[in-house]
Amino acid sequence: MQKLLHFYYKNNELYCEGTPVRKIAEEFGTPIYIYSKAQIIENFKSLQNSLPNAKILYALKANSNPAILKILNQLGAGADTVSAGEIYIALNSGFKPEKISFAGVGKYDDEIKFAIKNEIFSINIESPQELLVVNEIAKNLNKTAKILIRINPDIDAKTHPYISTGIKTSKFGIDPTEAIDVFKKSLNLSHIELLGIHTHIGSQIVDVEPFVETAKFILQYIEKLEKNGIKISHIDFGGGLGVKYKNVIVNENLPFEENDDKELKPEVFANEVLPILEKTGCELTFEPGRFIIANAGIIVGKVIYTKKTGAKNFIITDISMTELIRPALYNAYHQIVPVEIKAQKTEIADIVGPVCETSDFIARDRKIPTVSRGDYIAVMTAGAYGFVSSSNYNARLRPAEVLIDGENYYLIRRRETFEDLLSKTIMTKT
Repeated sequence: MQKLLHFYYKNNELYCEGTPVRKIAEEFGTPIYIYSKAQIIENFKSLQNSLPNAKILYALKANSNPAILKILNQLGAGADTVSAGEIYIALNSGFKPEKISFAGVGKYDDEIKFAIKNEIFSINIESPQELLVVNEIAKNLNKTAKILIRINPDIDAKTHPYISTGIKTSKFGIDPTEAIDVFKKSLNLSHIELLGIHTHIGSQIVDVEPFVETAKFILQYIEKLEKNGIKISHIDFGGGLGVKYKNVIVNENLPFEENDDKELKPEVFANEVLPILEKTGCELTFEPGRFIIANAGIIVGKVIYTKKTGAKNFIITDISMTELIRPALYNAYHQIVPVEIKAQKTEIADIVGPVCETSDFIARDRKIPTVSRGDYIAVMTAGAYGFVSSSNYNARLRPAEVLIDGENYYLIRRRETFEDLLSKTIMTKT
């Protein structure tokens, strides 16, 4: 399994690397995101070792904190972006333009202009109309836009429907039959340089078969392109490698989830997929995000109250859907553990936040060691799609983020203040 060596219990107290998690919570307050630098590096290097001849573009959508991006840039990663904002963050975090790609179905004209002006590696085209818009903007700038064309292969990734992006009813990519004409047209546009093909069938994919099916599709599709006189040099295969969320930290005093989940090891992915893609002779690019950062981060909160009703036990914490929306949005599972295991007794409870929504829960009917008011809890595998999806709903303050490096730790984002809530508003005079 993807090794989780850097979050562990020592004398029943949770540590991140050489630092007690409780120490971070007490110094900076809660809720707070905590990341392990060593785990980030280990995860990225496991991908590098499995995909030694491929480009790895880290998906900023998973976590775009510049301190984390700096680590990945130094390791040799590029950046997969889906907005001008992410391009801006990537550039300001040290990524070179030629290592940045830009995907997304609804790129604004100003975003396309920003990407072309900065001469990024590729703009990934998702519709025939977008191709014409990109060419026109590039023409007005007197520049050439390098592009990949995203194909929708109609392959079921067997993941949550909200993050399955490769089926024909999704908004992503171009129908393969229609795309032939888009490829042809791109060759005749004055300010377009066609590099290749892009696919991305979804996220949190734990079985290799959909990836194998996609690789075979690409191989056959490139043969079809060649029969139509179209030669390409690049394949961007997307990302989507799934990670474990259950039983990621095991201790004799923690409940074990019998209905365990799976993960997709990068070496299994590489062994099955690379031999197919390498037959094309194209340069290969992959876009992992979750795999690199998910298990490198946790969010720590404090128990505000415990509450028993006739129907339920509730553990009310200061972690809400505004800090971690995945459970509310996807009914996603995260292992939840006490920062200090104080009792061998367990209870079954709903673990919830303070937001005025019934959907504001972290877990339902979860078995957990008994905790009391003032205790700290940690939500594991929260590094991906955590802070980036946070909000100010209910006028809640976005949390702080801390990066741990052994026994050293660094505040990499301060907690918002009440003043921040009003800093962008303008009061009318009437």
